[in-house]
Amino acid sequence: MCNFEELELEPLEEDQWVLDTEYVRSFIEQVKATIDAEPSAEAACEALRPAFTELLSRRDWLPEEYARDVEASGMGGGIGQWLLYRSADRSLSLFSLVVPPGQKTPIHDHLAWGLIGIYRGNQDEEIYRPGDGVIELVRQRPLDPGDHYVLLPPLDDVHCVRTTSDVTSVSIHLLANDTGCVARHTYDEHTGEARPFRSGYANAECRAGETVTTAADCD
Repeated sequence: MCNFEELELEPLEEDQWVLDTEYVRSFIEQVKATIDAEPSAEAACEALRPAFTELLSRRDWLPEEYARDVEASGMGGGIGQWLLYRSADRSLSLFSLVVPPGQKTPIHDHLAWGLIGIYRGNQDEEIYRPGDGVIELVRQRPLDPGDHYVLLPPLDDVHCVRTTSDVTSVSIHLLANDTGCVARHTYDEHTGEARPFRSGYANAECRAGETVTTAADCD
């Protein structure tokens, strides 16, 4: 059994711009300014909806290398995360999640507020409520390119997504933690039992020189 709770993430020396373009820098600057100006996470998410909607609609900013399947995925099935940006204090990240056709993520949480939207392909999202020895399917919805939703944990924070299109689906995540590196949870689809989980990134380490251990490596 892996105990990810014991893994401490130290601050980075500086913000990490994996995708370092004028547009991404401008978007992140707007995000940070909005967060500083708004009184709550909920207000910040609402204020950021127009900029995030534009991010999902533009076809010229995300290179194909950050929209491809991840063969060595810790989530299996070629599902993986590509880091685009994260802040030095690990309080903000922007990344793409790729899910090949017919594949489905584990039921998982995020433990961070933010925005998630569909950039390419189609998905079905299933939202769950874990309980004592059970897990309840609360809502299911189809998602098309341009659709997005707000995460405000614990509300609707536990979910899984499945690609329904014949092409790999790509969703963009703007979340208030270093999502690929923080200790999170997956949930058994029958019992709701929580297990420690780190998704990792296909293109970035969580700690210098570390080989990321994911849920797939845990007994």
